[in-house]
Amino acid sequence: MHIYGENWVVVMFMVAAAFGMGMLLLTLNQIMAPTKPTKVKSEPYESGMPGVSPAKARFTPRFYVIAMLFVVFDIEAVFIFPWAVNFDSLGLFGYVSMVIFMILLLDGYIYAWKKGALEWV
Repeated sequence: MHIYGENWVVVMFMVAAAFGMGMLLLTLNQIMAPTKPTKVKSEPYESGMPGVSPAKARFTPRFYVIAMLFVVFDIEAVFIFPWAVNFDSLGLFGYVSMVIFMILLLDGYIYAWKKGALEWV
């Protein structure tokens, strides 16, 4: 006989274990870590060399344009896969919708190409 809620006991045990582990680690950190680190210990340090450049790297706007183009054409694949799986059941309406979608994406691709967004300088 199957008892409802039997699986929830295991889930609740895992949640309690995760919460307990988090609290244990935070408590150990408060006990063992120094409360007032010195100025030398607070400085950023990597690979044995003191930092000489700013911590935040700067990216050119071209990087963001290429990233947005990647996202747009990646979303294309997200829409094409389910369409291809259900191609027979969608009929003519599904085919025409996807052709319009592909024309709009091709238009965006041509626009980006003409503007030079795809040039790697």
